[in-house]
Amino acid sequence: MVNPASAQAPADSFAQALAAYRAGQFRNAEGLCRQALLANPAHFEACHVLALAQAGLNLHEQALESYDRALRLRPDAAAVFNDRGASLLALGRPEEALQSYDRAIAAEPRFAVAFSNRGSVLERLEQYVAALANYNRALALKPDFVDALFNRGNVLKAMGRYDEALASYDRTLSLRPDHAAAHNNRGQALKELLRYDEALASYDAAIAIAQDHVAAQCNAAALRLVTGDFERGWAHYEWRWKKDSLIGADRKFPQPQWCGDVPIAGKTVFVYSEQGAGDTIQFCRYVPMLVAAGADVVFEVPPHLHTLMSDFLPDARVIVKGSHLPRFDLHSPLLSLPLAFGTRLDTIPAPQAYLHARAETVAAWQGRLGPKTRPRIGLMWSGNPKHELNQTRSMPLRTLLPLIDVDATFVSLQMEVGDDDATVLREHGEIVQFGRELGDFAKTAGLVADLDLVVTVDTSTAHLAPALGRPTWILLSFIAEWRWLLDREDSPWYPTARLFRQKEAGDWDGVIARVRAALGDFVAGA
Repeated sequence: MVNPASAQAPADSFAQALAAYRAGQFRNAEGLCRQALLANPAHFEACHVLALAQAGLNLHEQALESYDRALRLRPDAAAVFNDRGASLLALGRPEEALQSYDRAIAAEPRFAVAFSNRGSVLERLEQYVAALANYNRALALKPDFVDALFNRGNVLKAMGRYDEALASYDRTLSLRPDHAAAHNNRGQALKELLRYDEALASYDAAIAIAQDHVAAQCNAAALRLVTGDFERGWAHYEWRWKKDSLIGADRKFPQPQWCGDVPIAGKTVFVYSEQGAGDTIQFCRYVPMLVAAGADVVFEVPPHLHTLMSDFLPDARVIVKGSHLPRFDLHSPLLSLPLAFGTRLDTIPAPQAYLHARAETVAAWQGRLGPKTRPRIGLMWSGNPKHELNQTRSMPLRTLLPLIDVDATFVSLQMEVGDDDATVLREHGEIVQFGRELGDFAKTAGLVADLDLVVTVDTSTAHLAPALGRPTWILLSFIAEWRWLLDREDSPWYPTARLFRQKEAGDWDGVIARVRAALGDFVAGA
């Protein structure tokens, strides 16, 4: 005879497990589900909630086993297939996740959530047309589905359909006004539409809802800086340290960060470079200001910048990243110095040139280049392929070819080239190239110093050449980085720079046409 108390135990355990799961107590829910399953191994709901609890604990391999156990008990359980897809996606198995969502939809053809989740996988795979179709299907089934509306806006934004993305975000916010991510992403769409004031208002709305919304804080910083609002822009820019891409680069020291609030005369200040080589070249100009204020400065840089920075900063101790750190009193990330010095648009420290190349390096390159019979023009068409904006700020070498028909010597400043660009270089042997010989910036500086003009996309060369005082033409994408400001052909950071901007997104041909016309005048004048 079955003991009534023991018969009640599995039901009681599962009820407690379900309550614990709904309260976010995943570990407790997992243990209670196991108790229920010990008493009744065929308890389908306990298998399902066990899997959900394990997924909540990021134990996705175990969760898959529990989902599969539930499916053996009920092979047509659409909700289990749907939830299983999320664990497969978390394990980096998107194709299997799609199959799981397909099984969910096959079991329940009007399953809006599964269509939306399927769209999310396709979006991650950058199959935007298919992703959009799935979001639209989800919304046809459930018109007020907030997650599908938000994700639909995201995929439309990724496709460059910003007006439609904006409408999707607006609909999302009409249903859930406190959706901070929708306010932030709405701001991104507005920025692409050049509606900067509205974009800032959207970022600020996101921040008002969630003060620690890192993306909104960083987006607000970039937009304030690009519009010249340095007072608030530099302050917001400190949020960069909470971005996933920079968390590992944030240095934790017991010494305080110098924020411009205490005298530094007689103090040792440790300054460290961050982000890319271009950032270091642009903002190293602040290190002599620390020295002028009486500080003993230790400046840490990557190895390929050590020689160049040592020559630039004879009154500072320049060390290679990873070296033993000497004793110091205060520290500062390099790109926090504009905030510490209270830099405004009209107080940017911008000498005609501040870096220099060693005379012997310049002479060595002169020997390699031979007698100069016509102007020498450096070319840089592609940046770091790992940079998040590289796809929009770089171009194939073939796009630059209309420039090389003028009477000049063209010198490639690319250290690495892809297969397609290598083919073009073989076809155009008149372009001088040195490749990996340019690995150290001090050597590259010597070559740049021998050139009459540098034409470059937005990469480290766009900082190195004008920092050396060389005439530099910088080719910018339609939405350029904040450092180049808006609607300007000059740069307050670099007196010898001239900016050529895309007039429409992706239109490099229009940029090259304008550069070619200007280049004809330049060569004629030379």
